[in-house]
Amino acid sequence: MPSDIVIKCSTVLAAKGWNIAFAESATGGRMSAEFSLTEESGKVLRGGITCYEVFVKEQILNVPHALIEKHTPESAQVTQKLAEQAAKIFNSKITVAITGLTTSGGSETKEKPVGTIFICIITPKETKNHRQVFKGSAEEIVLQAIDEAAQLIVDLARD
Repeated sequence: MPSDIVIKCSTVLAAKGWNIAFAESATGGRMSAEFSLTEESGKVLRGGITCYEVFVKEQILNVPHALIEKHTPESAQVTQKLAEQAAKIFNSKITVAITGLTTSGGSETKEKPVGTIFICIITPKETKNHRQVFKGSAEEIVLQAIDEAAQLIVDLARD
């Protein structure tokens, strides 16, 4: 069952007549799945792309290899590019991209530990980049990231 904030976000989007699409790396499609379980899903959910591997980021979403090399696949810069590319593909009012580190073995550093999540949200009015470090298991980090993104969307949707 989706969290209260995901349900609220879906309701807010439906009330505005807005749809939403996702480019998900760290969350592996879970955000799309959570939104698909809301009562308003048929009105708001346009779709999503799971772009966990660099190959998909580069070959499907056309993120330049040089950008990934310079900033790592889990970075604000790559996340924004994913959001921009997904917005073009889905022609969505709200587009969300999420990258980050839910387990060790990625690009983690002292400055970017496991739990670091990058979110980029494109709305009709602005592009919002957000970075946050969450604690817990991989699943707990994913669910916290989804809730954080949903809250950011609710905040951005206010007139």
